[in-house]
Amino acid sequence: MSTEREHDLVVFGATGFVGALLAEYLAEAAPAGLRIALAGRSRDKLERVRAGLSGRAHGWPLVSADSTDPASMRALAESTRVVATTVGPYARYGLPLVEACAKAGTHYCDLTGEVLFVHEAIARYDGPARSSGARIVHSCGYDSIPSDLGVLLVREAAGADLTDVRAVATARGGFSGGTLASLLGHVEAVSGDPVARRIAGGPHSISPDRAAEPTPDQPRDASPPRREADGSWTAPFVMAPYNTRIVRRSNALQDWAYGRGLRYEERMAAGKGLAGAVAAVAITGAMGAVVGAAALGPTRALLERVLPKPGTGPSARARAEGFFRHVLTGTTVDGRTVTATVAGPGDPGYAATAVMLGESALSLALDDLPDRAGSLTPATAMGRVLIERLREAGHTYEAGPR
Repeated sequence: MSTEREHDLVVFGATGFVGALLAEYLAEAAPAGLRIALAGRSRDKLERVRAGLSGRAHGWPLVSADSTDPASMRALAESTRVVATTVGPYARYGLPLVEACAKAGTHYCDLTGEVLFVHEAIARYDGPARSSGARIVHSCGYDSIPSDLGVLLVREAAGADLTDVRAVATARGGFSGGTLASLLGHVEAVSGDPVARRIAGGPHSISPDRAAEPTPDQPRDASPPRREADGSWTAPFVMAPYNTRIVRRSNALQDWAYGRGLRYEERMAAGKGLAGAVAAVAITGAMGAVVGAAALGPTRALLERVLPKPGTGPSARARAEGFFRHVLTGTTVDGRTVTATVAGPGDPGYAATAVMLGESALSLALDDLPDRAGSLTPATAMGRVLIERLREAGHTYEAGPR
């Protein structure tokens, strides 16, 4: 490990709900000798987080850093080889750190599910990151590792270009205040700005060289409840409008390795029979109601008062009882069908995400990775290496002929 910088890995946002879970995971999973620091605005809160970690983390340095202070972000980026940040909403707080890491040659990973943030980060800082050698890796949590690595796994198992991949998600988990704040901010931004709305709705809006993009018709992200061939019902998946863009960016960054005409879709499993149909309708209606309420000032203000506040999240019991399971089905250009299963224990947005972000950060700090720099995705920055890490951490990544 390099000794040129003070730290190997810094957790920025360690006093937040997910940041503390990430610190807890790294205290158990990081190898001895990796120089980890905890960063945030309040030293007192950082000390409390550190005191609650396992013994070997008690010596981790604490770094005062404020996302609203660009000089603070530069100092943070220049002090370490890797930053893992949980400080969101990223559209509000994230760009100064991306800029600092891109210019300092510091590898970076986050948990964002915000199309507008990623679009702006790519436009501004992909070039500087390529020049410095920094890997800027967005979406290293439940947004969007199961989707991104799942499609990579399907393509590897198929051994041929794909025409279609369809993911059906089953999950149990809760929502934190930070996640809800990001959702409300995104809906507010697109409801008042036609340009933002066009970016958010474009199926290839975060892919490179969009003028040269292949243009197969992509499935709708919010199509109605649907009865599938096996009799089960599915509903729109709340994360599909973001995850699908990450998968398409991965395909483009790898020179269309999955197939130039790939169509990718995500749905949520709702069950079978009448109960499944009712659940699919209820899920669809609830999603529409929340988005509609968030788009209007008075109802958005009401949501902000009644929904969980940033810094909060599910209880330890709820996190332990959660899980996720994505089944991806791909069709090859020669008509074969390949399936992959990506699954893991724990609340997907919190317990499982701490594992995903933790292993992403460790991979950036320790592993021999593909020779790429710039604004990347989990599949293009770490790919197979990260799949193996997550398997070792207890997650499932399996694929084969259907």
